[in-house]
Amino acid sequence: MLKNTLFFKQTDFAKIAAYAHRINDEKQSKEVGYYHLVDSSFKIIDESKDFFKDKEHIKNIILIGMGGSSCGVKALKDFLKEEKKDENKKLFIIDNTSSYALNSVLNKIKLENSFFIISSKSGTTIEVISLFKLVISHFKLKNEELKKYFVFITDEKSKLDELGKDLDIKRFFIPSNVGGRFSVLSAVGIVPLSFCGYDTKALLEGAKACYEDFFTHKKDEILQKAYHYCTHKNANINILFSYANEFTTFNEWYIQLIAESLGKKRGYKRFGITPIALIGARDQHSFLQLIMDGPKDKTVTFLKVLNVKNSPTIPNLSFKGLEDCDFANNISLQKLLNTQCEATMHALIAENLSVDLIEIDELDAWHCGYLMYYYELLTSACGIMLGINTYDQPGVEVGKLMLKNLLSH
Repeated sequence: MLKNTLFFKQTDFAKIAAYAHRINDEKQSKEVGYYHLVDSSFKIIDESKDFFKDKEHIKNIILIGMGGSSCGVKALKDFLKEEKKDENKKLFIIDNTSSYALNSVLNKIKLENSFFIISSKSGTTIEVISLFKLVISHFKLKNEELKKYFVFITDEKSKLDELGKDLDIKRFFIPSNVGGRFSVLSAVGIVPLSFCGYDTKALLEGAKACYEDFFTHKKDEILQKAYHYCTHKNANINILFSYANEFTTFNEWYIQLIAESLGKKRGYKRFGITPIALIGARDQHSFLQLIMDGPKDKTVTFLKVLNVKNSPTIPNLSFKGLEDCDFANNISLQKLLNTQCEATMHALIAENLSVDLIEIDELDAWHCGYLMYYYELLTSACGIMLGINTYDQPGVEVGKLMLKNLLSH
């Protein structure tokens, strides 16, 4: 299971109950569609497996996407690498217009056993479409050949959907009311992960459990945490301190989700919670100094895994002059890591910083689904409490227009 312990004073639920009602109203309105992916995406698993059932020769899936079309998939790929069932199928992700990133993937694959997923909700993401063109050019493909090597993930009736119809390319659709950064549990994540042998059914079941804890069982940790973040007098920075290297790309997803959703302005007033993501225990030897002794403008969430398979035990060796390090002998490496998490957390609590702890039993598909849905709900709750539109990104759109203007002249 997932356990969230809050080490700060909580608010009388009566004071925040109205926000719970507003989130429920938002869900019921169906204007925000990610709430319902925990049910509707099961059919995408079947659709995906049906499409790929006669493509056993495919060994490489190459996902080309930006932002919400790639961040969550990368996180799940790294989360679940120990769980992957089909070692013969590899998932590559190209998520930047970096020549090195593109070439390094293309040089590792052969066209005859590869398949490309072009993922763009709008269907007109300039980076994705440009990379799509480069892949076609690299392999010297003709239009009539594209359906053998490509599938599109996009909104129905987008420009990419229209192109897919013209070229007879298979399309998987993102519901129109699901925003890109909330789309990991839609076709965006389900299609590539299902094909490569990840347990997407358990992923959705974990997300559904989080949904039920929040909406049915009325667990209030998410609301308490969101309210504390949004009303804190000094802290407008949230640090996610994740204790495992497997969380590196999840941290990137968390940054996109929080930053793009909550950094908004209304009239002349600006809102936002600045996300910072760290990896423990590594970043205890750098950024922790700023948290401990710097400005108290930060809240900190610690994230750890309780059970890890094949964690080695530190041997009972002692060296002259290094006896002070012998206290860690005969304990597992995972226990050392988790104890480092505990020690750092309590040091920050002693400094009167707002701290909470998320503990997950293990890194499997069920727990990862729960964790990602937890953060999506937390983001929605914060947006409602800040009184902003959580689901648009007007600042990003301005940059896109400027890019087009610069390259058109």
